[in-house]
Amino acid sequence: MATIADVASAAGVSISTVSYVMSGKRTISQETRERVEQAIAELGYRPHAGARSLASRSTNVIGLQAPLRSGVDVHVIMQIVGGVVREARARQYDVLLLTSDDAKGLDRAVGSSMVDALLVMDIESDDPRIAALSAMDAPVVLIGLPSGAGDLTCVDFDFEAAGRLAAERLAADGHRRIALIGSPPEVLARHTSYAERLVRGFTAAAEVCGVTASVHPVPGSIEAVDVVRQVLEDDPSITGFLVHNEAALPYVAALLTALDAAQGDAAQEGDAPQSRQQGDRELIALAPAELVQTVPGVDALIDIPAERIGETGMRVLYELLSGGDGPRVRLLAPALRPASDA
Repeated sequence: MATIADVASAAGVSISTVSYVMSGKRTISQETRERVEQAIAELGYRPHAGARSLASRSTNVIGLQAPLRSGVDVHVIMQIVGGVVREARARQYDVLLLTSDDAKGLDRAVGSSMVDALLVMDIESDDPRIAALSAMDAPVVLIGLPSGAGDLTCVDFDFEAAGRLAAERLAADGHRRIALIGSPPEVLARHTSYAERLVRGFTAAAEVCGVTASVHPVPGSIEAVDVVRQVLEDDPSITGFLVHNEAALPYVAALLTALDAAQGDAAQEGDAPQSRQQGDRELIALAPAELVQTVPGVDALIDIPAERIGETGMRVLYELLSGGDGPRVRLLAPALRPASDA
């Protein structure tokens, strides 16, 4: 029996293009449509009943997969979900929340015609769901940016640019050794897309700027203090920090503030305090602005606009449902500002 992959190969197109031709969810050129239809006829391909029904009726329901995996910040996840829900309601859509972390739940939702389209969160760099999502007979938008998305549409915050921005600022402020205090180890072990992109941007910019950078995963708890303390014991010359770990941020900021205070006391008893360029610590937080407002000791902020990420994802998904065909990747640009402006 012929599969959708066989049809795609025969027509010289992607699996998702075959899906869109059959479902009518996106505008496909006449030439491509005819090629796909010819391949379907020659191979005798027959999609399952659930997929066929998608082309003929709408549920006005969006499926949102938001798995709550270990190490993720639930507050940020729910802010993204809130943005999706508000934008969906503004467009007369309901949202079906799917908490599984694999493709089976997504396939059930689409195959049984429970949803018109899918938003998928917590994307890994080499996400095992990509193949199944590419074959879905419904529009799909990823909130994340995997390395092999193919024809899938992706929306996210530009974490790689955020890493570059922070490293460049720390270098410009005179720091010669800088550190990224990052996501919990299990997040990096899963090769979560945003965490790896942040590391890539931070380390690449540090190399260009001629400064030494190191990366340190920390738990999202007070135990992060032990890791950072050990980092500074191993290399006391580290003075510039980017922290991207919402749960650990208050503890790390408190530790650095205490160390700076102790250093200031020691300086008053002896030599005059050093300037920042010569040794004072600087902390940039990559986190939602409302969190940074509650954390003393943060010098600068790169806001993660979690709600706007969700809103943008839903807006792009609606464009696909309406037959639009915009850019495949849309990333929200970062901006750095003083923490006092949070």
